[in-house]
Amino acid sequence: MKRKIIPDIVPNQRIHTLPPETAVFEAAKLMVNHDIGAVVITSEDGLMAGIVTERDLTRRVLAKGLDPKSINVGEIMTRDPDTVGPSDSALEALEIMRIRRYRHLPVVEDGKVVGMVSVRDLYEIMKEELEASIRETEAFVFGDRYGA
Repeated sequence: MKRKIIPDIVPNQRIHTLPPETAVFEAAKLMVNHDIGAVVITSEDGLMAGIVTERDLTRRVLAKGLDPKSINVGEIMTRDPDTVGPSDSALEALEIMRIRRYRHLPVVEDGKVVGMVSVRDLYEIMKEELEASIRETEAFVFGDRYGA
């Protein structure tokens, strides 16, 4: 089965955005307060300019000994990140994440961010699909012995 990113994997998400001039410290607080691992950085026209993740905070700020209150997210964001569309499959998103070593991918439709998919979201879906496939195979091979 080909589950779509929206609505099958990330239904009804509230996307958290920040302008590029926001201090990294404020972005970190937003992530903690909303239990999210990434935030979308938007330009003045409301379109996605980039993305900042927990990994960006640790590698581009903390590990370099920079002050998170004096560095803006616009300075450390990943500009023009890879994205997926709402109709893309979990497998397509997972493959992009595997190749590029991402943990989060913005979901974009008509130039606007409509969701954020994480590797954790995709793991759950792929696990369910694999388990269902195993049950179907067992039912086919062994018949009703396994309660099919």
